[in-house]
Amino acid sequence: MSELALVRLGVDVPYEQAWALQRKAHAKRVSGSIPDILLTLEHAPVYTAGKRTQPDERPQDGTPVIDVDRGGKITWHGPGQLVGYPIIAIGDATAYVRLLEGVLVQICADFGVVASRIEGRPGVWVRNLLGRPARMIGAIGVRVTQGVTTHGFSLNCANDLRWYDRIVPCGIRGAAVTSLSVETGRRITAEEVTPFAEKRLVEALEAQPRDMYEEDLA
Repeated sequence: MSELALVRLGVDVPYEQAWALQRKAHAKRVSGSIPDILLTLEHAPVYTAGKRTQPDERPQDGTPVIDVDRGGKITWHGPGQLVGYPIIAIGDATAYVRLLEGVLVQICADFGVVASRIEGRPGVWVRNLLGRPARMIGAIGVRVTQGVTTHGFSLNCANDLRWYDRIVPCGIRGAAVTSLSVETGRRITAEEVTPFAEKRLVEALEAQPRDMYEEDLA
């Protein structure tokens, strides 16, 4: 059975710091010196734009945006949102994205929230039968180089959704956003969700978990 090393980086992690750590982990995974790994964290507030982001999808008030090398479009990361960066060896990128979508759906179900994929839309969504629009609760954006992934997923837990007002989230106009806290009516923190995310990814990869620490990647 393969291993999945679990690294918790904490809260208010600057995006550039986590991105640099991803690149280190990627190089080590490509060389075979570490097993597959999952980095979990909460970022300091930041907007990041994937390679397909259009100019009119960005903030129009001069708010800084970090351009990154993942797929997808623009999104926000920050306090109250769980971010996961799996650095793992894969064979099929499409199947991997589907796997991450399934993991997010399962995590939502763990907290009593019914989420699903929507054909033609990236990420994971909450729908109901009351005429409300679908609400995006989780986003996915990945990059695969030398057969190993970087970037990953985000799941809205207890974050301030007003951050999304400045952008076109994931390039989908008119899309609503939501969080586990909004959908359940109680505060659900990223810290509370983290062990569920680890468990669900371990299961999806049929891996054996083990703890690892940031200094192990230096």
